[in-house]
This record gives sequence, C-alpha cells and structure tokens, in this order.
Amino acid sequence: MSQISIKGVKKSYGKSQVVHGVDVEIEAGEFVVILGPSGCGKSTLLRMIAGLEGISAGEISIGGKVVNDLEPRERGCAMVFQNYALYPHMTVRQNIGYSLKVARVPKAERDARVMAVAKSVGLETFLDRRPGELSGGQRQRVAMARAMVREPKVFLFDEPFSNLDAKLRVAMRAEVRRLHRDLGVTSVFVTHDQIEAMTLADKLIIMNAGNVEQVGRPTEVYNNPASRFVADFIGSPAMNLFDGEFDAEGQFLYGKGGRMAVPLLNGVRSPGRKVVLGVRPESVRRIGADAHGAIPAVVDYVEELGASRLIHAEANGSRFVAVDTDMTEITSGMPVHLSIDGTALHLFSAEDGRRITH
Repeated sequence: MSQISIKGVKKSYGKSQVVHGVDVEIEAGEFVVILGPSGCGKSTLLRMIAGLEGISAGEISIGGKVVNDLEPRERGCAMVFQNYALYPHMTVRQNIGYSLKVARVPKAERDARVMAVAKSVGLETFLDRRPGELSGGQRQRVAMARAMVREPKVFLFDEPFSNLDAKLRVAMRAEVRRLHRDLGVTSVFVTHDQIEAMTLADKLIIMNAGNVEQVGRPTEVYNNPASRFVADFIGSPAMNLFDGEFDAEGQFLYGKGGRMAVPLLNGVRSPGRKVVLGVRPESVRRIGADAHGAIPAVVDYVEELGASRLIHAEANGSRFVAVDTDMTEITSGMPVHLSIDGTALHLFSAEDGRRITH
C-alpha cells in the first residue's frame, strides 16, 4: 500500500489550463473516488498520477517518492480503462499473464498467479476463451485481473463501468468493493456517476472546471456540501435550491412572492442579503392545507419509485421536489401543500456559491 500526495498540480495544453493547482492527500489503503461532470479534469488528474500525462506544475509522490519524471511502468500503478484494452487474439489466461511474461516471471509461478487472480474474480472457467467470446462484464473482470496480477502499489480506475448496463454496473461495484477489502491496495477511481461514487468511496474528491470543490467522506459531502455546485451535483434527485434574500423579519423571500420562515439561520439573516437556500427532497414533505408553515403548490408530475415517489411541484414560481411515502393518489395539476424541515437547511453565497456557516 502506498500513500499518494498531490501538491499544487496543474495541467495546461498550450495556453489553456485544464487543472488549476490540485492539493490532495490520499492515504495508504484508501479507496478514493474523483467525481465530477465531463470535462472537469478528473481523468486528466488520474492520468497524471499514472504518468500517462505530464504535469505542467506541482508535484506527485507515491509511497513518499516523487514520481514527476518516472515512466508509467516505474510508478507501481496498475490501470483499468473504460474500453478494457484486451488483446483479441489472446486467451483470457494469456491476457491476464501477459505483463508477467514480459517481466520474465517463470512459467510455473506465472500460471499459479494467473489462476489465483482468475479465481478471485470468478474467471477460472473462462481462461481458455478469447475476449470476443465473453460478455462485457466478463471482459471488464479480465481487465481487472490483468491489473491485479501485477500486485501493484496503486490501482487506478478510469470510468471502468461506463460501457456496462445498469444491472451489471451494480454487480461490478460490489465486486470492486470486495476486492479492495480483500487486497487493501490504495485505489483511485474516476467517475461522473455520483451513485457509483457514493457507494464505492472512502473519500470523495469533487472536481469542477479543473478545481477541487470539496474533499471528504461521502456522508460528509452529502450532509455538508461546501458549495452550491456540490449541493446540486451530489444527490439523486438533486437538492432544491432557491435564489432569494432575507427581509427585516428574517424571513426568506424567493420566487414570486414566496416567503419561508428559517428560524435556525440566526446570525446570517441580514436584510437584503442575496443568498441561495437549499433543502434536500427528503426534507420536503406533503402535509395538510391547514398545517402550520404549509406552502401551497401545484403538482407538475410524479415519479413512481415503488416504496416511495418523487413529487415535482411548483410554488411561487419556484420548482420543488419532495420525497413522498404517502401513496394516496396524486396526479399532475393537483394542488398540494408542502412543508420544509427547518433543521435541514443549507445556505450558500449568491456571489461565489460557497457554503455559509450558520
């Protein structure tokens, strides 16, 4: 296991800078997920760790050794790619053991290591097949086994499940988590899928436009997003966000005449202050029309999820999403009344989007 230290790392292509000074510490044995939208720089950062991309400034250390000038093969990393990158003319056994053959590992030892790794990912009965005879999930397992057989200090995963169907993605997430538990190797996993990130990670690195927005445990990032971007990006469905300001009485004014009491935000309710108020859909519920604090709304549409459903509604010109477990009939155009949990509010600056602590 090896610690990874990233200090002031930048990446430019000509005059265009795509990674803007990343500072992150990845502890030995951690499973870290780099999460962000397409084009945010997450794969570029991973490739710089691997040595597949040069860095424009800063320093990367693996196991306490600066690797800026080391070739990929000298860094002790094994990488699993999105497109599998298997040799089509080789069998599964040959694909898994190829790096050992190149390293001139004796055949008996090579065969033993290949069989051990194949068993760990459930491929022992497929060793004599070629990639074209395998399913997408099996090919991804071959790619993982090929990385594992090298016994690396660091595993790097570049969106490895993007080509798999939804059911198989769930199965492969469980497989990767189990392997990490058994092997304990430091792992860095890149994805744009926040559910994938939340279920896999010991620690999340949220990136946006080449910058790190937040680093923290999944529950920490979910419960205390550091910025409006993180609040909007993490969570399915996304957090309800309302642009507005406080009045002289400390009420939050939003949309077209909407007013919301927010008593727990003492100390930050400056009159006229432009802010963004956030609340998760699970903290918005449907209540009776005569209940205290009820917000009249009209249902736009409903997403049925089985044990619960999502109500998409409009109130005071603003969009609300609520998680509803009351399975009584509800249809588009129907009037409802919503209540917001005042203890579960988030506040962000309207100027820079950063979290306002209250």
